[in-house]
Amino acid sequence: MENFMDSLQTGIYQTFILDDNYQYFLNGIRITLTVAFLALIFGMIIGVILALIRTSHDQQQPGKRKSAILGILNLLARLYLTVIRGTPSMVQLLIMWFVIWASARSSDRNLIICAIMAFSINSGAYITEIIRSGIMSIDKGQMEAGRSLGLTYAKTMRYIIVPQAFKNALPALGNEMITLLKETSIVTVIGLKDLTKGAMIIQGKTYQALIPFFAIAAIYLAMVMLLTWLLSRLERRMRQSDIR
Repeated sequence: MENFMDSLQTGIYQTFILDDNYQYFLNGIRITLTVAFLALIFGMIIGVILALIRTSHDQQQPGKRKSAILGILNLLARLYLTVIRGTPSMVQLLIMWFVIWASARSSDRNLIICAIMAFSINSGAYITEIIRSGIMSIDKGQMEAGRSLGLTYAKTMRYIIVPQAFKNALPALGNEMITLLKETSIVTVIGLKDLTKGAMIIQGKTYQALIPFFAIAAIYLAMVMLLTWLLSRLERRMRQSDIR
């Protein structure tokens, strides 16, 4: 037991204190949150735009002349969804860095931008279907009521349909946020020094695997629990605003 405790103390010292190794964790948290947060924002933008394109196409009234441009955009959106959801996110990240960014100099800035782009495109595909399902869950009478008040289709979607759809889709969006946060750990394959890469560097320096990897597991768990708590508070506030 004493040997185990001594080994544990040595591991903690080497992982966090020796050569200021804790800096790897702090820098890793910064990079992980930066990639996840920005990828979520851009993914939301992609998702909302494509969800509106798909629902607008699906809600075209039968018998009326359908928009050719909307049909082409819907076809491209479906192709995008099929390709992105049908291939692993790690493969997409590798293609983004070693193929699309093949001529880019390997720097932290370029690696972060590449990771944000890859995860934005990946997350956007899933957010598209989440938002689309939220929009389709809104009763058709809401659209008719908005149009009867003189609102255009775009304004009805913006002020009436999308806000309600967002509330309905919030739990699924929360799951996507959590998944995105955890999936950023694969950026180690292109050399970005996130949390996982930081733990691997420390393990390579100290030959200690237990403490570094359990440490990043605890950090990821803490971030996910914090995000879950924030989302639950947001859901409660939205429910209270509906009651009022």
